[in-house]
Amino acid sequence: MALARVDGLRFAYPGGGPVLDGVSLEVAEGERVALLGPSGSGKSTLIRALAGLVPHFHGGSFAGRVLVAGIDTREARPADLVGTVASVFQDPEDQIVMSRVASEVAFGLENTAVPPDEIWPRVEDALALAGVAHLAGRSTAELSGGELQRVALASALALRPRLLLLDEPSSQLDPDGADAFFDVVDGLDCAVVVSEQRPARPLAHAHRVLFLERGRVLLDAPRDEAVAWLAANRPAYLPRPPDVGCRLSGVRFAYGERRVLAGASLEVRRGEVVALTGPNGAGKTTLALIACGLLEPDEGEVEHGRAAYLAQDPGRHVVTERVLDEVTLGAPADAARRALAQVGLAGLEDRHPRDLSSGERERLALAAVLATEPELLVLDEPTRGVDPERKAELARLLRAQAPGRATLIVTHDLVFAAEVADRVVELPARAEAHV
Repeated sequence: MALARVDGLRFAYPGGGPVLDGVSLEVAEGERVALLGPSGSGKSTLIRALAGLVPHFHGGSFAGRVLVAGIDTREARPADLVGTVASVFQDPEDQIVMSRVASEVAFGLENTAVPPDEIWPRVEDALALAGVAHLAGRSTAELSGGELQRVALASALALRPRLLLLDEPSSQLDPDGADAFFDVVDGLDCAVVVSEQRPARPLAHAHRVLFLERGRVLLDAPRDEAVAWLAANRPAYLPRPPDVGCRLSGVRFAYGERRVLAGASLEVRRGEVVALTGPNGAGKTTLALIACGLLEPDEGEVEHGRAAYLAQDPGRHVVTERVLDEVTLGAPADAARRALAQVGLAGLEDRHPRDLSSGERERLALAAVLATEPELLVLDEPTRGVDPERKAELARLLRAQAPGRATLIVTHDLVFAAEVADRVVELPARAEAHV
């Protein structure tokens, strides 16, 4: 007998059309089910129906039947399912009721008649399992969204449910936190149904996949069969391999007898901004030049796409007599005009570059590399001599354009690095680390 069974479920919220339209499925004991589909397909509503919140909490028009551990959710209240079903939703703030973390995890146990001498050991075990034992004494009002999500998971785990329902549970977690979250879930004995807009992690752990669209089940299949269906019909839901903008492995380089790089490795992915920091003489500029193909390493491997490099003090290197001509050296006129507008130089196209201020010449040089629309953009000390307002503008511009390319920034400006970068990599004085 299935742990959970849904038969011909049709549901509409008050005043609305059908959100679920004839959904039928089963969930076995201990099974991992990934619930996928576009926004508005009914995933969250199905989760709420399995928890008994639909229709009792939300109201609306309900037809069909949902059974969980033999309990008909039309006849039982959600409270009757506590201990059998536990849920973690995408907005953990809506689930938190107590002011202290340990009390929050104990709350469900206290309301399900767990013997008092069992409550605090179960609280401690659940907090440890969720990786937040160190938060036990903290105020819930002081926690970040990601910390609250882990506390909500601990509260659910403390109930020792047979069915765990997760609705966008990693929405407020960073990648490492999301990996840790799903590693915890993967070690549980209970059945798990997880709805996620970022499907890579639930797919990696799933036994079975459900795909909803417009309130109907389009796919209900074992994972391998489902992956093949997704590849043919909904490829956007399959994880894509990392798109690497540049990769350096075991790079060595010397200027004559002076060794600068001694086995350095670096990877920058498309969509990522990496700030490369470190002391003077560590080899940051050398590594940047190798990354974009302007220097050949003595040893090691280098991979990169079409690259553009902005040198230190680039305003000294203008070669034409008109601003627009400077940018069209490497790009069509329309791309050049867009780039000039992006850096705040629109309207100066006909000026002589030498008539610009030093800061404007810096921005002109930046426009010249942006206009080429490189796959890899390498900037060497781009904030040197730049005022705070222009730094903030540059950070916003680089962040806005990040999805289209890999960006590597050599800088001593740690404040700027923290503001703009996804990762800050420090190159040691003798660059031998894998970064």
